[in-house]
Amino acid sequence: MYALVDAVAFYASAEKVFDPSIRFKPVVVLTNNDGCICAVCPIGRRLNIPKFQPYFKIKHYLTQHNVVVRSSNYELYADLSERMMTVINRFCDDHYVYSIDESFLRFTGFSNIIDDWSAYGHTIRQAVWRETGLPVGVGFGPTPTLAKAANHAAKKLSGFNGIAVINDESSRKNILARMDVTDVWGIGSRLGKQLKFMGIKSALDLAQQNPKKMRRMFSVVVERTVSELNGVACLNWDEVKQNKKEIFSTRSFGERISDVTTLKSALTTHAAIVGRKLRKQRSLTKRIVIFAASSPHEESYYKKSLLYDFPIPTADTSVIAKAVSRVIDDIFKPNVRFYRCGIGAMELESELYQQADMFSVSEDKPKIMQCLDEVNKRYGVGALSLGGERLSQNWNMKRAFLSPHYTTRWSDIPIIKCD
Repeated sequence: MYALVDAVAFYASAEKVFDPSIRFKPVVVLTNNDGCICAVCPIGRRLNIPKFQPYFKIKHYLTQHNVVVRSSNYELYADLSERMMTVINRFCDDHYVYSIDESFLRFTGFSNIIDDWSAYGHTIRQAVWRETGLPVGVGFGPTPTLAKAANHAAKKLSGFNGIAVINDESSRKNILARMDVTDVWGIGSRLGKQLKFMGIKSALDLAQQNPKKMRRMFSVVVERTVSELNGVACLNWDEVKQNKKEIFSTRSFGERISDVTTLKSALTTHAAIVGRKLRKQRSLTKRIVIFAASSPHEESYYKKSLLYDFPIPTADTSVIAKAVSRVIDDIFKPNVRFYRCGIGAMELESELYQQADMFSVSEDKPKIMQCLDEVNKRYGVGALSLGGERLSQNWNMKRAFLSPHYTTRWSDIPIIKCD
């Protein structure tokens, strides 16, 4: 049996944890630079607030309905995510953090211990709420895809109250029949349109297709999905836990920048983010792409991207930052108002299988990187950083509605006054 535990409107729910005054109010969270709505709490959904709508287009509507608006507080979300995962992982020794608010659990040999999966799901849900203040949905199924479907039912279909279990043919058909085909894990909107054109509108319709036929018409991924929807496990645990094949860090600026120092500072920060993500999944990169661009709405659009190859694969932030220093003069162009920049790591390989090079000496300093990661994990990301990241902070994204960090900044720790 598999389970997927997923937070309900995670960003919006996280904003309510330390602010009781907005707990029963509609809350929306905005993307980088307060651009679009990326999260809407369940109360806000009753107002039919659309996700990914530009904030300026819907600002008047939000004001009319007294909706609480928050900028993305990534530092707070990351800390609450870690706390949530710590609680969830107590309930199963075989687990995988799939995203910032999702965790897969695999129960092997639990059939003699757990006879009521629904009750076990309620126990998980109550523990997460009690210890973090975050509401979660829990879905159980015999395959990862069915566990994902059950989680969808737990959070979005009526009659489940946060817990859904697919453990027999009746529950499987009931849930799949009520799901749109695009709600199936791995079926995107483009593929969904093709399937609907063929008359495959629900998840149950997809499950009733011939897997081999789906492979011929689409891909082996769709074939596996059909089999998984029928309770045949095709995704082994290692495939579910598969590391990313590419890692990117990109962001638009809070305001346009036009000097080389600020651009270099921004790219160095992206180098640090990419390096941190590489080390987290124990990967090394052979090649990175470094780019910067003006807004496509400018009169003369400018974009420059360069590939940089490392003689020895690396995950060292300082080595990646040196690559930025070597190419910055080729990327920067005077009189250009830069709107966006980023770094992408490609051709990744596991650090476990790295081979030494007879003709090149590695510049990596793993002990320093370990110290960097441990300090930032304990005191918050950015507590310790490269000097190049602090050359200029003018490029930081705009967050006009930012809430306090609460758990990652000493000055923001909540104070409880007892009379």
